[in-house]
Amino acid sequence: MSKNKTAGFKGPHSLQKRREGEGRSCVRYKCVLTNTIQDVLRQRPGWVEVKDDGEWDFNWCDVSWLRENFDHSYMEEHVRICHFRNHYELTRKNLMVKNLKRYRKMLEREAGPLEASKCDFFPRTFELPSEYHLFVEEFKKTAGSTWIMKPVARSQGKGIFLFRKLKDIMDWKKDGSRAEEQRDETQVESYVAQRYIENPYLIGGRKFDLRVYVLVTSYIPLKAWLYRDGFARFSSTRFSLSSLDDQYVHLTNVAVQKTAPDYDPEKGCKWQMQQLRRYLTAVHSSEAVEDLFRDIDLIFIRSLLSVHKVIINDKHCFELYGYDILLDHDLKPWLIEVNASPSLTASSQEDYSLKFCLLEDTLHVVDMEARLSGSEKRVGGFDLMWNDGPVFREDVALETLDTSCYTANTHLGCVNDREKQLRQFLKPLPGQKRI
Repeated sequence: MSKNKTAGFKGPHSLQKRREGEGRSCVRYKCVLTNTIQDVLRQRPGWVEVKDDGEWDFNWCDVSWLRENFDHSYMEEHVRICHFRNHYELTRKNLMVKNLKRYRKMLEREAGPLEASKCDFFPRTFELPSEYHLFVEEFKKTAGSTWIMKPVARSQGKGIFLFRKLKDIMDWKKDGSRAEEQRDETQVESYVAQRYIENPYLIGGRKFDLRVYVLVTSYIPLKAWLYRDGFARFSSTRFSLSSLDDQYVHLTNVAVQKTAPDYDPEKGCKWQMQQLRRYLTAVHSSEAVEDLFRDIDLIFIRSLLSVHKVIINDKHCFELYGYDILLDHDLKPWLIEVNASPSLTASSQEDYSLKFCLLEDTLHVVDMEARLSGSEKRVGGFDLMWNDGPVFREDVALETLDTSCYTANTHLGCVNDREKQLRQFLKPLPGQKRI
């Protein structure tokens, strides 16, 4: 057996018995992370951690492991791993925009401008240096506007800056104050230049974005689940366009917050999604908020459809995406980016509880124990929103009725009574107490 060969179960819980519907009493897992996912895996009944080159059935790996090992590994049918091999088609900023632009053109050609306009949920974006001339043309059309530069393959706000003049880009490239290592890095690194949302929705004068979790268990056919919980991440300083250099004003990610002088995770740099939904409903109306969340649902579906033919589908793979959504003053949602490795490190006890339940429910959906029937529309806090087509809250004869009058099977920001729901349908393993 080769070093990277991944064997299946032996003995009484063979692959044949799994096909007959018998769950596994032992799941061997590997995990390179030391945060919340490790806690979830260790407490899961019947799951046993393996080290080094031990044979495993489930691997929560990082993307570097995937890049180095996936193509050299043999995996039996039951094995699962937490990334698709070319996940970056959606999670690298430049490729995400490239795929969305291509998908929008396809819709305009095949379904018309109105349908294509439903993809207008990401700001004008150009990849530099390859699209520099196109960017300059657009920049000149919108004189005085604010733009934001982002490295395509970094996260947590690293390398991001805002500008209003073309010379600011040149000044930045020639910045002699940067370390030699940084200057070398920027010479070869690709960036995207993106129109900055200058009219963000503010609460208490502060900008925020939404972190929402989408689980994809298959791309062909596309099968996607939306988690009910999520959170809003607030900037550490009141919003203003007067200073483009203050990251505490313009960025909302946790890495920046933790270095801010007034950062206190217990006092509200994050709101739970339910809290945000209640606030928006009180300020606006339930109808306006329903429209907003329907538009957010559309972002998930359209973005996944834009890559579902280019992602290399593999029955061994699943992906838990972290979507970053920004609202503007008109309650229009904008897709900022999609993360293949959303942070699983908690900033507070409330944050830990959310992520623990999220990951626990992810394992329920992936279903290594073979306890699900395959027809579920909800598992814990996850609601099935797409299964080779839209999923609706009620089973109806869609072929005879107008589907536009039915509500999608999504409940983002609604009550997450996951424990009650799990007790109703999750069958306990032999010798295990019911959840």
